[in-house]
Amino acid sequence: MRIAVLQMTSGIDPAANAATIVDAVARAGEGGAQVLFTPETSGLLDRDRTRGARHIVLPEDSPVLAATREAAARHGVAVALGSLAVAREDGRWANRSLMIGTDGSVLATYDKIHMFDVALENGESWRESAAYAPGDQVVAVDLPGFGRLGLAICYDIRFPALFEELGRLSCDVIAIPAAFTRPTGAAHWHLLQRARAVEASAYVVAAAQVGRHEDGRETYGHSLVVDPWGEVLLDMGGDEPGLGFAELEMERIAAVRRQLPSLANRREVPKSARS
Repeated sequence: MRIAVLQMTSGIDPAANAATIVDAVARAGEGGAQVLFTPETSGLLDRDRTRGARHIVLPEDSPVLAATREAAARHGVAVALGSLAVAREDGRWANRSLMIGTDGSVLATYDKIHMFDVALENGESWRESAAYAPGDQVVAVDLPGFGRLGLAICYDIRFPALFEELGRLSCDVIAIPAAFTRPTGAAHWHLLQRARAVEASAYVVAAAQVGRHEDGRETYGHSLVVDPWGEVLLDMGGDEPGLGFAELEMERIAAVRRQLPSLANRREVPKSARS
């Protein structure tokens, strides 16, 4: 299974971001990839929520989603669209991953469960929950000829219970698109991605934002593909956007699960006793 990974420096113009994705779909197809993975907030990266609000629309009205679906169908490449900021029917926003099939249809969606509400020592402060509603469903989708893909987004990676459930669902690959900050990325990015791959005995594909963005933020990059043993197969570095390719050997999953059957050996952890 050949996949492509898009590392982006998304900006405040959805049309420009859509053009980058469409070009990547074409190049992924030319490179023999069956699935393209894109980062979190592929369609819009703008910390100015007042300015960005006019671009956050219902999914059926999203020009980025429409362009990606058309490109997927034209080139016969499935797209794990890392996430888009979309409006919900209740007026709130969602940080939503969408799995698009080779015919351009939306096969599955996942809304980010864990909100990035933090204050970092370098002065950066983020409160995702002020605008976005958290999701409430764990999502995995079966892709013909590919296997079962589990969906997660960025900050979700710090919450093992989600990945325990994706492991319970026997996911072969887990997508963890991200827009990690530089401080947290330098400290934890590789560590967490490898840990999630090992504990789920699955491939992890983490398409990432990179560099300095139009809204002033900086992201860590280092889009990764990690195999079920925790070995890094692809690291796209922390300097430039680009398109990378990796081969996923699906028989590797079964071999690792035979050697270290942690999913099969799992037991319920007893509740702690408190006096």
